[in-house]
Amino acid sequence: MPERSGVAEPVRVVVVDDQELFRRGLTMLLGVENDIEVVGEAGDGVSAVELVVETTPDIVLLDVRMPKRSGLEACMQIKAQAPSTRIIMLTVSDEEGDLYEAVKNGASGYLLKDSSIDEVAQAVRVVAEGQSLISPSMAAKLIDEFKEISRTDREPGNAPRLTDRELEVLRLVATGLNNREVAKQLFISENTVKNHVRNILDKLQLHSRMEAVMYAVREKLLDLP
Repeated sequence: MPERSGVAEPVRVVVVDDQELFRRGLTMLLGVENDIEVVGEAGDGVSAVELVVETTPDIVLLDVRMPKRSGLEACMQIKAQAPSTRIIMLTVSDEEGDLYEAVKNGASGYLLKDSSIDEVAQAVRVVAEGQSLISPSMAAKLIDEFKEISRTDREPGNAPRLTDRELEVLRLVATGLNNREVAKQLFISENTVKNHVRNILDKLQLHSRMEAVMYAVREKLLDLP
């Protein structure tokens, strides 16, 4: 939860979807949550980027398929122009390629539109805290995509060196575990996990946990089973 002057403020959200009925409905439902504030809506990828630059929200809920500019393209531009804003793709697309491109372009979450409003609201909270979140049905597909990457003949590059503990954290993140679950697996505190994740992102100069996993697999820093 974002904090200003020591007081927790609502998570500021922008909702982007070309289907007006879905967009308005989601905005109304999220507006009922005490700790979430919708600060704007957009119906296409071009307007989305402009709105995010203007309002600098904490979270953008972004559809994949949109007119003028796709959500995947908008995702990349938003991360370039407003790097502190975190992006959750909310879409009907369960294609592995869309998931892969979304994570590669900087998305921190990927939910399907059949998710409940409670699941969407919780995703907003979790991603606002710096974690990644992917629908359980999509997590296995992402891991399969990672495995395909790791099977390529690409030689390791001159990647920054991660510690053994950081690699352990990355391996667990790759299986979809959140910070609390990683901490339980490694018998360390949740704050220690957060510090490891922050160090990993700093070393690799990346924006999200899932980006870090993709980078590590591509550079042969870790092997998935």
